[in-house]
Amino acid sequence: SKGVSEGGDVLCGGSRHGDKGYFVRPTVFSNCGPGSTLYKEEIFGPVLVVNKFNSEDDIVAMANDTIYGLAASVWTQDLSTAHRLAKRIEAGTVWVNCHHLIDPSLPFGGFKQSGLGREQSSDGIDLYTERKAVLMKI
Repeated sequence: SKGVSEGGDVLCGGSRHGDKGYFVRPTVFSNCGPGSTLYKEEIFGPVLVVNKFNSEDDIVAMANDTIYGLAASVWTQDLSTAHRLAKRIEAGTVWVNCHHLIDPSLPFGGFKQSGLGREQSSDGIDLYTERKAVLMKI
């Protein structure tokens, strides 16, 4: 796979699931460098990249070093850390200690090149609505 050819290590998975279709087993990579495809691109599949860090600044720099910003997950037991990271990570949704929880009352959409506008909530309705002002003197 491209992840391995670019220096990443497969911790688990990495193979096809079955012989029909384009299904991949859930796969976890580590040691993916900042220039690697897995590090920079949005992967819409069961693929996770795990990288080491030394500080919160490292985490934020790694998370934001992409042209995309659909969503992110922060895993921590410290509520203050969760708030700080959620505020600094450039993503339309930041989940804390979970991933892909969807609440229809909240807007969903990305930052940067991850989407245009927001789905769900009143923001989603606004996307399909044109506002018009009509003034008359009769």
